Amino acid sequence: MKFLTLIILLFSLQIMGQSDFEKAENLFQQEKYNQAKVLFEKYLKANPNSYKAIEYLGDIAGHQKKWDEALKQYKILKNQFPKTANYFYKYGGALGMKAKSVNKFKALGMIDEVENSFLTAAKLDPKHIDSRWALVMLYLELPGIVGGSENKANKYSDELMNLSKVDGYLSKGYIDEYFNRYNKAEGNYIKAHEIGNSKTTFQKLYNLYLNKIKDKSKAQKLKEKFEK
Repeated sequence: MKFLTLIILLFSLQIMGQSDFEKAENLFQQEKYNQAKVLFEKYLKANPNSYKAIEYLGDIAGHQKKWDEALKQYKILKNQFPKTANYFYKYGGALGMKAKSVNKFKALGMIDEVENSFLTAAKLDPKHIDSRWALVMLYLELPGIVGGSENKANKYSDELMNLSKVDGYLSKGYIDEYFNRYNKAEGNYIKAHEIGNSKTTFQKLYNLYLNKIKDKSKAQKLKEKFEK
């Protein structure tokens, strides 16, 4: 009888734990991060090997711009799963955002680890789109003296083109826009929008017309066509 009671108790705790996890996921999707954090921490205490809960806690810290906390969680994941690209990507992203929040001298000391994290993610997963986008943006933003290069950005833009035409043309447009080559950027964004016809492709082209090319007529026509 005692054994049966123990089985029932353990089963009940498992159901409650799963319920807490599902509730936390729902709260996370609703962007109620503080409430979700409480439940994920509670769940993790009962299930210390729940790496999904650790990942959620890292994501919550990232949304709240608590970069040290995000790095702590993502470091656990990338150390535990050294062949999972997404954990290296998330770690590099959090470290990159922290670098932007500190003084330039401290930021310089973080650049290599940011770059290596993204490069590792890209190497581990030849189809990992987000890490390649991160490398495009990183190499554009970095000064040449510390490794920034349009050629390097183009290398990963070319890889994006091979993985996804939409992302390829968007990244080419992003590079052109960065260097104020607005006509070329327009051509690439148009191609991306013709293929994807999504909110993202629309927004990129619309913002270019409105804020860079300063052509309100083109912006309005694009908006009217997209909304139809």
